[in-house]
Amino acid sequence: MKYKTTKKLKGLIRDSKVPYWTHPGGKLREVGPESLTDAELLSILISTGIKGKSAEEIAEGIISKYGSFKGMANQPLEKFLNIKGLGDVKIIRIAAAFEIARRIVNDVLKNSP
Repeated sequence: MKYKTTKKLKGLIRDSKVPYWTHPGGKLREVGPESLTDAELLSILISTGIKGKSAEEIAEGIISKYGSFKGMANQPLEKFLNIKGLGDVKIIRIAAAFEIARRIVNDVLKNSP
């Protein structure tokens, strides 16, 4: 997936004087995290794909299968081992991100009036 932008930044390629992001991380840096889809955010955590399947395609498949981050968060980690393109390191990275989010939510709930 390629994303159009108008600024020159690292991680961009040029085609007919129109730069494109080469990955969702470039889009995040350029226009902010709120502009990314759930699959694009997840693909940043996944980082790399496998032969014939990009990180973005793997992420889209996961979001499609579980419906949302909430659907993913309710799954045991072992379920993710069955997804082609996810190994221990990628699963641990995703689990750590979910744990960070869980702690933020708990802290917010604990400190709200």
